[in-house]
Order: sequence, then C-alpha cells, then structure tokens
Amino acid sequence: FANVVVKSRKHAALNPIAQYRKQISVEEILNSPMIADPLTRNQCCPVGDAAAAAVLCSEDKVKELATKQPVKILGCISQSGKYNTPDKLICDPSENVARTSAMAYEMAGLGPEDMDLAEIHDAFTVAEMIVVEALGFCKKGEGAELTDSGRTSLGGDSVCVNPSGGLLSRGHPIGATGLLQTAELVWHLRGEAGDRQVPDAKVGIIETMGGAQPAMDGITCVVAILGV
Repeated sequence: FANVVVKSRKHAALNPIAQYRKQISVEEILNSPMIADPLTRNQCCPVGDAAAAAVLCSEDKVKELATKQPVKILGCISQSGKYNTPDKLICDPSENVARTSAMAYEMAGLGPEDMDLAEIHDAFTVAEMIVVEALGFCKKGEGAELTDSGRTSLGGDSVCVNPSGGLLSRGHPIGATGLLQTAELVWHLRGEAGDRQVPDAKVGIIETMGGAQPAMDGITCVVAILGV
C-alpha cells in the first residue's frame, strides 16, 4: 500500500494548497507508527481546515453568466449503503461504490475507459486499492498492481488518480472534501491546474463517501462525472 502514499506526495508537491507537499520514501511510510495493522500513520489521511464552493446553473443561464469554460455535470448519483446481516460486521464500501458508479456511468453514457482523471476518497491507502477496482479501472484484486505500475500517476498511460494529492496528502477537511475534489476536476478540465495539469483532460470522475458503520457497505457514496 505504501506506493499509494509515494504517488500522492509526488502529486501534492505540485499542489500549492496541499497539506503535505514533501515527498516521502516507502521506508519512511512503513516505519511510521502503526495505527491499525497493516496501516501506519503515513497511510492515514490528515484532517485539516478548508472551504470550497461551487456555482450551479442551467445551460441557458451559464451562457449569460460564465466568464470561464463551463463544466458540465454529465452524471451524478448519491446513494446509501445496504444493510447486511448481523453476522457480517465488516464495512466493505466496494459494493456501494461499484453500484453508484455504474449508475453514474450509465447516466453520462460513458465508461471507465473514457475517464482522463479521478479524484477519489483515499482516506487510507487501502481505500484507493478498493475504489480503483470498484470504479472499473482494473479488475478486482489488481488495484495494488495498477498503482505500483505507475500508470495512474501524472504522465502515466491510464486514468490519473488523485492529481491533487488526494485525502492522503492534500488533506481531508471532512465537510469540504467532496467540493474540493470537484474543484480539482474543474481546474483540470479548464486547463488551470498548473504543474499538475493532466494533459488534454476532457472528462473526470469524483468518488466520495461519508460515514461508515458495521454491517453496512458504506453509509453514503457519491459519484459524479464532469466534462467539457
């Protein structure tokens, strides 16, 4: 899992609003204090302060108001997790993310292969492994291999995952996190992301979650697809 943090720090080093901008080695990650085996402190996101806002308007109104490239919401789905039987007490968000993203892809008329970048809810390193699989960027069980290959890094040949640095390095301001992910996509789709710009970005996806509870596969999941 440590390579997820290595990637996120490399991306965050290019992001002036990221909380952790110093690059880090696998050894430093693995040698940091253990939080919940196998996750060390550097594999858990920091909590910080931030604010984010978005302006939503109709397609007709945007022609009147827009001073920059408008970004369209191509698909957006929010749903809660399913309740499991009492004997299944482990919270597994993968099913909820897979269901929600499938509906968002259908609404947008697009698929995983059409995404140029993704901002996902990587509160812990293992979350990125789970979510890249659930979003369809690789087969189940291949998330770690995809990250280790470097293909999801800036300059890679797959979807760029968390060019902002993600929750692990940009930070996790809780209530503002989802809109920060949205803002990151908007900056890339407008070509305004500076040194971390994903080249020729036209379509991106956001996955974010809120809450977790034993016997549920995630309380709330939101997946949105934006494009220009």
